[in-house]
Amino acid sequence: MSDETNPFESLQEQIDDAAAHLDVDDGVIERLKNPERVLETNLTVELDDGSLETVRAYRSQFNGDRGPYKGGIRYHPGVTRDEVKALSGWMVYKCATVDIPYGGGKGGISIDPTQYSEAELERITRAFATELRPIIGEDRDIPAPDVNTGQREMNWIKDTYETLENTTAPGVITGKAIDSGGSAGRVEATGRSTMLAAREVFDWIGKRIEGASVAVQGYGNAGWIAADLLDDLGATVVAVSDSGGGIHEPRGLDPVDVKDHKNETGSVVGYGDAEAVTNEELLTLDVDLLVPAALENAIDAELAEDVQADVVVEAANGPLTPGADDVLADSNVWVVPDILANAGGVTVSYFEWVQNRQRFSWTEERVNEELERVTIEAFDGLVDAYEAHDLPNLRTAAYVVALQRVANAYDQAGNWP
Repeated sequence: MSDETNPFESLQEQIDDAAAHLDVDDGVIERLKNPERVLETNLTVELDDGSLETVRAYRSQFNGDRGPYKGGIRYHPGVTRDEVKALSGWMVYKCATVDIPYGGGKGGISIDPTQYSEAELERITRAFATELRPIIGEDRDIPAPDVNTGQREMNWIKDTYETLENTTAPGVITGKAIDSGGSAGRVEATGRSTMLAAREVFDWIGKRIEGASVAVQGYGNAGWIAADLLDDLGATVVAVSDSGGGIHEPRGLDPVDVKDHKNETGSVVGYGDAEAVTNEELLTLDVDLLVPAALENAIDAELAEDVQADVVVEAANGPLTPGADDVLADSNVWVVPDILANAGGVTVSYFEWVQNRQRFSWTEERVNEELERVTIEAFDGLVDAYEAHDLPNLRTAAYVVALQRVANAYDQAGNWP
């Protein structure tokens, strides 16, 4: 795995690859490769023992040509300025790929949340929300959950914002608990779009998803739900992993039972009679479908040489480096890019925002039906671009579609001042 590849440079390389197939002015492309602004702040909070600690936090607002900035907030010790810049850029093109009216943003706090009590995490979260207050809003920038954050943290941010603004604004953030204005289907959305993308690409290349062997790297929210939904389609999940390691059972695993084991023990490791494997070994198993669902840069060019999967569907953001993309394309491995495969999260976040603005809740059935429609239409558009432009891979096709949409919005608005 490559820890040295700069994710922001990867994003810019992906944009350049797609721009070569478009008639868009170089100056516009340069604008679309860089964030409009980045907040970098130090949060000083009191810990439970009375001591003070200062942590670094960021919020990147990459592009707002198509609508308010949109993107998650992650808590992870590896959070950096370049990482949130890259993630905010991927959000721009993710929203454009599935054609929802948002721009892209991303935030993060450089901490290991397991080292803090719930009360300490609340103080850290509210301190960050206070710093974000001037730049977020229902029509300005709408954060959401990401790695190591969820409904709890989103509820704290919403409450902090509403308290300081002396207002009610449920649409200021998405991924909230249902009773705080959240949407049915939001927790499962990223895993569901990963499943839908896998189903569509298997159908397109003429393979059956029923009976297909599946390996999932990263058994968090997106990974385990994708595994469970793929299992429902008749696929066989043979390997899963988390930060503690992985397990492999060629006869198949019960995704829900493995999740229960992880909840009880803290890891998938040690489940039943399954064979222990490393994350790297899992990524190179001979399977029909590989789902990288952890962090960026999971597969670099060197590791890609050993990937044996026929199809890779990216549930994580940026799990393949550009070098890995080239290797897999040469090996005739189909890769469904993150900006389509994991777009279910932002798509249902958009549905949540719409419901908040309407003060009207949708049923989970409606949410899932709308998500399926959006995902299928986006996949069909990606395939049309791939075939019309004779492109090297599906990722370039997604960026061709997305870049053209963002460039059109910028051109239609005009350059001001």
